[in-house]
Amino acid sequence: MGRRELREHIFRLLFRRDFFPEEEMKEQEALYIEYLADPEQEEVDYIVQKTEKIIAMIPELDSMVNEHAVGWQTDRMGKVDLTIIRLAVYEMKFDEDIPVSVAINEAVELAKRYGTENSPAFINGVLAKMI
Repeated sequence: MGRRELREHIFRLLFRRDFFPEEEMKEQEALYIEYLADPEQEEVDYIVQKTEKIIAMIPELDSMVNEHAVGWQTDRMGKVDLTIIRLAVYEMKFDEDIPVSVAINEAVELAKRYGTENSPAFINGVLAKMI
């Protein structure tokens, strides 16, 4: 699996977080992983560990976003856009293996695939203010 595919799986698991209580997330992770097509254990570990790190940091990530997203606090954002932004902000600020420009570009690509027609520009604008 390439980094883009791994990121997409992380996005999907993070998105589930808004629909299930925290105590059910382990079960949700297991159900999600069960349906992946023959993943390597290393890939599974990467997806689960990064997802859990991001979930643990959501209050901090949201605070960072709220400082920069003028007129758009996280509680007003669509769930898809917010999930993509959280993932990108984590990668930009806390994942030293991913250059900021790559994190932003990948967020925009996820927005094109999963968001509305306005999502790519909105997400790019929010993330650009955080550089």
